[in-house]
Amino acid sequence: MDDATHGPLAGFTVGVTAARRADELIALLRRRGATVIHAPALRIVPLADDGELMAATKELVDDPPDAVVATTAIGFRGWIEAADGWGIGEQLLERLRTTELLARGPKVKGAVRAAGLVEAWSPQSESLAEVLDRLLAAGVAGRRIALQLHGEPLPGFVEALRDGGAEVVPVPVYRWMPPEDLAPLDRLLDTIAVGAVDAVSFTSAPAAASLLSRAAERGLREAVLEALRGPVAAACVGPVTALPLQAEGVDTVQPERFRLGPLVQVLCRELPGRARVLPVAGHRLEIRGHAVLVDDGLRPVPPAGMALLAALARRPGWVVSRAELLRALPGAGTDEHAVETAMARLRAALGAPRLIQTVVKRGYRLSLDAGEGEGWSTAAGIR
Repeated sequence: MDDATHGPLAGFTVGVTAARRADELIALLRRRGATVIHAPALRIVPLADDGELMAATKELVDDPPDAVVATTAIGFRGWIEAADGWGIGEQLLERLRTTELLARGPKVKGAVRAAGLVEAWSPQSESLAEVLDRLLAAGVAGRRIALQLHGEPLPGFVEALRDGGAEVVPVPVYRWMPPEDLAPLDRLLDTIAVGAVDAVSFTSAPAAASLLSRAAERGLREAVLEALRGPVAAACVGPVTALPLQAEGVDTVQPERFRLGPLVQVLCRELPGRARVLPVAGHRLEIRGHAVLVDDGLRPVPPAGMALLAALARRPGWVVSRAELLRALPGAGTDEHAVETAMARLRAALGAPRLIQTVVKRGYRLSLDAGEGEGWSTAAGIR
């Protein structure tokens, strides 16, 4: 396979559920050859219009906290900018200068320094668990602690502080709401339910929860979960993002570093590793989501052709009857002529007619090379 020519994700379809930084993720995927379906599972409430954030900010200005935990760089910057827009930016900065300011990791520390502030402490690990351990070790009983949120409620963190006797003031920067236009998300759910997408990417836990919630509203929850537990890979940017899916028995793939680039790299390894590879009529056949690599040539195949090829590849070298192939065709009805039409188009798309052999009065078979068997294929499953 010549990934330098086609890209490691060529022939695969990836769903993107992100709202924020979606363009960056989509560009990374397309650069590696993927076909992308963008369906934001959430929308972000504009900061300037967020009355809840304004109320929390004014409360902290009027009644300063003992400590503030800044969890994300973009969230902290957005908070300061929103306060400026409301005319209370300087007051907020003054309060932050006189409190214990904890920054979760180097990126957040950079945002704190850019605002003219100095953090009291920051872990190198970017781990909120480490921030929590430090707070609890120092004692939080009777202390008032503000927690800058970024779309996710962090219930375990808040509960641990409250159990320790702290008063916690959530600062809800960038709250998530359902998307105003549900049509793209509904189309993605339909695609997942029938296994016509190879992977779905998630960059926040609320997006994963929102997708499952919408699936339930449309009566597709079980079909979507079954697909995500099987042929459709669920790729999450980190362990927190994966929690709503793992709670439903969905195995997820995650990068070691919780960034978009490493997330794409995980997909570049995962999806080709799931592709079915067979030696057929002297060629190397690699069956991907909506295309086939014949030796080093990428051959796009229409959905009906992929359905036939998947059925043949389940039993390579064995004859598959026209009746069975007809059942594999989406919406084909009862006319076996539909199999012949789709087969002709499949052969034309593959560009190598001898890959599929017609067995008179019986059906069709993949022309598996002599002496080769199932053990040669590297595959996970075929849709």
